[in-house]
Amino acid sequence: MVIGNSNPPSSPPRKSGAAKQYDFYKSVQDCLARGAAIAQIEPFVSTIVSQPKNELIVNFPVRMDSGEIRLFKGYRVQHNNLLGPFKGGMRYHAQVSLDDVKALAAMMTCKSSLFRLPFGGAKGGIKFDPYAVSKAELQRITRRFTHALGENIGPEYDIPAPDVGTGAQTMAWMMDTYSNMVGLAHKQMVKGVVTGKPVASGGTLGRQKATGQGLVFCVLEWAKDRGFRLEGATLLVQGFGNVGSNASVILAKLGVSTIAVGDHTGYMYNPEGFNAHKLQEYVASHGSIAGYPGGQPITRDQFFATKADIFAPCALENEVGEVEADMLNVKLVVEGANGPCDPHGEKVLRDKGIDVLPDVLANSGGVTVSYYEWVQNKRSESWSEEDVDARLETAMKRAYRDVVEMARSQKCELRSAAYAIALQRINAVYKEREIFP
Repeated sequence: MVIGNSNPPSSPPRKSGAAKQYDFYKSVQDCLARGAAIAQIEPFVSTIVSQPKNELIVNFPVRMDSGEIRLFKGYRVQHNNLLGPFKGGMRYHAQVSLDDVKALAAMMTCKSSLFRLPFGGAKGGIKFDPYAVSKAELQRITRRFTHALGENIGPEYDIPAPDVGTGAQTMAWMMDTYSNMVGLAHKQMVKGVVTGKPVASGGTLGRQKATGQGLVFCVLEWAKDRGFRLEGATLLVQGFGNVGSNASVILAKLGVSTIAVGDHTGYMYNPEGFNAHKLQEYVASHGSIAGYPGGQPITRDQFFATKADIFAPCALENEVGEVEADMLNVKLVVEGANGPCDPHGEKVLRDKGIDVLPDVLANSGGVTVSYYEWVQNKRSESWSEEDVDARLETAMKRAYRDVVEMARSQKCELRSAAYAIALQRINAVYKEREIFP
């Protein structure tokens, strides 16, 4: 079953003998600690952001097509709302856990702050495989989850968005369910309860490709800094869902050729370059790259060892450890997924002289355009795709420059610089507003 423009449900198994996966929650906590040290934020602010404000777990029953009543476990972690309403995606995946959702929620707080958005950070999800149920079951699961969350979400309080395993259709179901919970007088006022909706249901033009588009804007700035010519360059993409496929298609228009791709079904190679648009269409209709006739199957190790200019990991966290980083032969790693490089892998990349554009910067086009969608809903406006793209380009370039300048001034890597800027802004507000009572 294909779910809109959702990402693949999982990544392929790690190579036999590979190091144990790094604790993603600890990784994000370490990023927060390093950023706090660089920004020299107040100790009480470090204490506050070290843990989420709210952690919600709901268990809700759903009647399956067979008539069986199945119990599902859902999460919503609201990390911080100092700068604005909680904001973050909803992930449907068999490996969803509380710690992962807590880590992703903290990352969302920092993304919003880094990009000067009036949002806080949140994340949620349901622990199940969305590809193992029917569309009717998926709709019932989504609606029951939304109902179980109740007033814990809202257009001025907590605003979900798509993530791994979810897409525009999921958001349309969530919005419709929520709008039927608030009463007739308010039904037309709550379209902004979620973002990433279909355009006809109040979504914005440019949202579907926003994360991939933002990633490309970062690559363009990196290429400008390095004097690197993108035309004729080669690309590896892991995860060919919404982010990876759109990044590949947009980069293809700039002359960058995708020569190897991978997802939860395996990996493929084409030395002449894939037709990114056709492969995107194939994945949209088949749910994966499996069976695509335009490439030859390769192993996971062969994929990571393929020589290219740019690698875009767009699947899940902890995909690039020491083993994978040691195999990579690229000039740039640009993180389309959240946390794809574990700290050990990133150190290997730095030691090899490979640049890394971190997730908190590179994949924030999604939340940025989500903000534009939310504003349009509040104002009852509809912006052109050109307007959305232009605003996004300005935001991505500004954030990129801010991070690069912080890294240069503090002599640190870009990831720590990005967290430092985000926490610096949060720290300023806490110092001004102080703690109530």
